[in-house]
Parts: sequence; structure tokens; C-alpha cells
Amino acid sequence: MLILASGSPRRAEILGFLDIPFEIITPKGEEKTPEGIAPSEQCVILARQKANEIFKTLPDDIVIAADTIVVYDSQIYGKPRNVSEALNMLRALSGKTHSVFTGVCIKSAKKETRFYEESLVEFYQLSEDEMENYVKSGEPFDKAGGYGIQGKGATMIKKINGDYYNVMGLPVSCLRKLKKLIVSNIL
Repeated sequence: MLILASGSPRRAEILGFLDIPFEIITPKGEEKTPEGIAPSEQCVILARQKANEIFKTLPDDIVIAADTIVVYDSQIYGKPRNVSEALNMLRALSGKTHSVFTGVCIKSAKKETRFYEESLVEFYQLSEDEMENYVKSGEPFDKAGGYGIQGKGATMIKKINGDYYNVMGLPVSCLRKLKKLIVSNIL
């Protein structure tokens, strides 16, 4: 059985593109990474922690986990915890180009595959009213960087260079790799 180690409805929607049955189990463990590592490594480490947590209880299944982070000027932006954090994130990203990294770990008894995808996202210059109204929508609070490309946050985005679905939380490259591994029975 394929298990998605995530509580993200966006990741479930994207994984559904494969037309392969899967179950969802949300990891409960604390996410920790060592200090001073590159964002590309951090998101992969976090994805691996999630995959390992679920795989421990289901070692006969294939587990896929992902973690998405937003990075601008060496600052990592996770999910905002409150209105103030969400507004500060949007202010920092307004009018600038930032990176979105999604780390992926696919784990089975036969193999573990880890990788990351990076997309560049450019925001329009946002007014304070635009940012406040967006935060009032409630959309920013379960999304890295405090915005969702698939929702109202799309109106803030001037340009994207890379995989749209990576910015949503699960890159299409992941789906291609996963399908190849499953079809060739490597996992």
C-alpha cells in the first residue's frame, strides 16, 4: 500500500494525479534539523523524519513524505503561527523573488529515495491593505511562507520559474519518479 505521510490536503490532491490508491497518515513527531544546513538539505531531512516515523509502524508499505520551506535572503519561512508572523513574512517577500524548496522522501523495505525541488517565485509589490486582507482570509496559516499559490495567494504572484506543484507542496518530478519506481517494482 502507498502511504502519504502528510496532513496536507494539497499533497493528497497532487498525489491523487497518479491514480494509485493511497492512505493518508499524518506524522505527529517534532520536526528538527541541525543548525547551519542548507535549505535544500533541511527540507529533505524533515521529509525523511516524517517518512521514517510512519515507516516504523508500516514497514511493508511504501511511504512518501514531503516538507516545503520558503527562503528569501538566507531566511527560512515556515508556517506562520499568528497574524503578526504572517504579515512579517508577506512584507519580507513583497516585491521580491524567493525560493520554494520541497524535500521528498520515498521509503520502502527495498529502497529509500530522497531529493528536493526548487522553484523561484516573484511577488508583486504588495500594499499593506492587500497583505492585511489576505491574512484576514485565514489562508496563510497552514502554508510555508504564509501564502498559498493555489488559492487567493495566487493574486500576489507576478512570476514563477519552476514547478507550480512544488510551490503547492509536492513536485510533479516526485510523481514521475514515484510512478517509475512503483511500475518497475523497485520500491
